[in-house]
Amino acid sequence: MLVGMSNQKKVNRLMAELLEPIASPVRYDATGAYRVGSSRVLLELVIRAFQDGATPEAIVQRYPTLALADVYSVVACYLKEPQPIDDYLAEREQLASEVKQRVQPSEADLAGIRLRIQAARKA
Repeated sequence: MLVGMSNQKKVNRLMAELLEPIASPVRYDATGAYRVGSSRVLLELVIRAFQDGATPEAIVQRYPTLALADVYSVVACYLKEPQPIDDYLAEREQLASEVKQRVQPSEADLAGIRLRIQAARKA
């Protein structure tokens, strides 16, 4: 590839390749969530793991469908401009809280049903 080129041409070609923009590995899916690379791993899982001190390598070990380069890219984007990602994480936490509030009453109903079933089995 670089054989037969002058050193300056090699440097220029290498710099051009290094400076070429890298496409974001984050994609928005039909459920309204951001996922990393071609995996189904949520952006918030990667960022939360990083915030908890996990290295990109450790994150890939935890979620083996991720590509290491994608995790590094996500972490780099987060470090460069954390506010949009932090805002997204806050929105997702709010959504999770709302879902939890809606689900809790039905969990209480299920607990009552379980108790009735257990009582019926004992009788």
